[in-house]
Amino acid sequence: MARRYDCNEATDRATGLREAASAVRRGELVVLPTDTVYGIGADAFSSEAVADLLAAKGRGRNMPTPVLIGSPNTLHGLVTDFSEQAWELVDAFWPGALTLVARHQPSLQWDLGDTRGTVAIRMPLHPVAIELLTEVGPMAVSSANLTGHPSPENCDAAQEMLGDSVSVYLDGGPTPGIVPSSIVDVTGKVPVLLRAGALDADELRKVVPDLEVAS
Repeated sequence: MARRYDCNEATDRATGLREAASAVRRGELVVLPTDTVYGIGADAFSSEAVADLLAAKGRGRNMPTPVLIGSPNTLHGLVTDFSEQAWELVDAFWPGALTLVARHQPSLQWDLGDTRGTVAIRMPLHPVAIELLTEVGPMAVSSANLTGHPSPENCDAAQEMLGDSVSVYLDGGPTPGIVPSSIVDVTGKVPVLLRAGALDADELRKVVPDLEVAS
């Protein structure tokens, strides 16, 4: 039976974050608010939990799960060949609606799907998400919807779609909007904008002037 906690109420928030952290450590799924939409998350280093996440969404391995982190410092243990321009993007836009596609450390024992050695990674600008991520470490997080359905802007919509496949729902109220994060590939010599979302090319070029846009 799924448990739900109102994170706008201090006692419920503390209990919910504690229960969510315990659930993640047990390899279970949780729903959490972010600065874009609600996400369904699992321990990034539990291949079984990530497989359960993909199954809950009805999503295949060909659409690997992004990873959310609670601090830019966490990047040092997760990515390799991270360029100066990539760090400049982090400094300018994290926490926030910018996802970076980078090469992950070959030694990492995780299975996020068919990633071809890369990971899509972001630090969200939401206090509940950051507090949970700080407690449990990197989480595989995807939008908390069934594949093909709209991404949820509130906890009700997420719970209606995902039901008891999720152990803990953290209700932070409505999210600011449904505009997704922008995605920039930093695996090459020049950053490439793969998806314009909350940040457009002009805004990003203020930090990395040679940014290219994928055709």
